[in-house]
Amino acid sequence: MPCHHQLEEYLHAYLEQSGIKGDPKGSLFRTIQRGTGQLSNAPLPQANAHAMVRRRALAAGIKTPIGNHTFRATGITAYLKSGGTLENAAAMANHASTRTTQLYDRRSDDISLDEVERIRV
Repeated sequence: MPCHHQLEEYLHAYLEQSGIKGDPKGSLFRTIQRGTGQLSNAPLPQANAHAMVRRRALAAGIKTPIGNHTFRATGITAYLKSGGTLENAAAMANHASTRTTQLYDRRSDDISLDEVERIRV
């Protein structure tokens, strides 16, 4: 499957800067060797990736608990908001069913403050 041109640029920059460009069979995301700050050949475990995302979100002042699937939901929602189809979103997300893809669709979360202020107390 093709990737967005911006993602392609970011991936090329990452591969170049990380020094793993010459290892096409190796893992894209890897652990860091202790005491060196260099990437190892060991793949980054999913739990470590999740913890890293949570730590960096907190450091950025984001209080809402987020994880790796937050990015999946954001991508699917952005695609659908741009006029993409649910069927193509499911294919891109490698979902067997569009019902699964619908779980990641956050378009209904776009309720504005003006809508909330319609409530009369």
